[in-house]
Amino acid sequence: MCTRVLWADASGAVLAGRNMDWMEDMRTNLWAFPRGMNRDDGLDGTLAWTSRYGSVVAAAHDLMTVDGFNEAGLAAHQLFLPESDYGKRDTSRPALSVAVWMQYVLDTFATVAEAVAWIKNSRLQIVTQSDPSSGKAVTLHMVLDDRSGDSAVVEYLDGAPRVHHDRAYTVVTNSPPFDEQLEHVRRYEGLGGSDPLPGGTDPTDRFARAAYYVTRLPQPGGTTEGVASLLSVLRSAAQPFRVADPHKPYSSQTIWRTLVDLTHGLYVYESTSRPNIVWVRMSELDLSEGAPALKLDLANDTGLTGGLVGDVTDRFDRAAPMQFLPAR
Repeated sequence: MCTRVLWADASGAVLAGRNMDWMEDMRTNLWAFPRGMNRDDGLDGTLAWTSRYGSVVAAAHDLMTVDGFNEAGLAAHQLFLPESDYGKRDTSRPALSVAVWMQYVLDTFATVAEAVAWIKNSRLQIVTQSDPSSGKAVTLHMVLDDRSGDSAVVEYLDGAPRVHHDRAYTVVTNSPPFDEQLEHVRRYEGLGGSDPLPGGTDPTDRFARAAYYVTRLPQPGGTTEGVASLLSVLRSAAQPFRVADPHKPYSSQTIWRTLVDLTHGLYVYESTSRPNIVWVRMSELDLSEGAPALKLDLANDTGLTGGLVGDVTDRFDRAAPMQFLPAR
């Protein structure tokens, strides 16, 4: 499930958005993490670090971060990939729990190129865990983008990272792995082939629609128009409400979407069950070393009647640091 779209030439701004598609509520809240936070790998503690950059992130069940960006202008998005194979744990390699993998990247790196170089050279291993609600193994790939417009897709297949790094990689969905998606999309009209643009919700169909429409966006007149334009593409790749079919792994609905303006440090969140859009301005948050972690409670938002709407930068509350779900 899920779709990510990068628009790197929106009248001088770099915008990236994603749909989160899942079969149930993730109890998602937004968090602001300052610089200088101490963290560990969620395993045996052999990899520990202090965050170099502050970040704003969306969390699942307040146990793992699945989307967000840091103050250096690097964004990360985790999407479901059932073919993910992280391999058997090799204690000679550095490793991270999949719950903290994305946060390590945002804590540590300023650009896509920096993150990619470390992933390739470190022999990093990812260790999965069970989803806290379904009990199923969490199998994810990670997509990176930064304020320069760079892009990368990191998949783990046969126990090793497979990195696709190119500014041209503007769209990512789910199965099959990324190289097969690139080959498949060339069959459609406007993308290299003659088949009509598909209208279904399978990952390959969503990939094709998002790839088609993002290249046809008019240049926006400002930030508001740019955000609205990219949201329109994300909505074209969204999955409607429906009863989940256990025999069809992609029968989930879109439960929320986010959009990050990496040029201006703006993070936008839209729930599909509460029609209020909210946004956060990173420059107005205190992310200095020693500042507290901050949390915006979206899971208990009341929606239309007195709920959160608009600029919510000043609506975050102090919170104890998030406790990441350890690997199984």
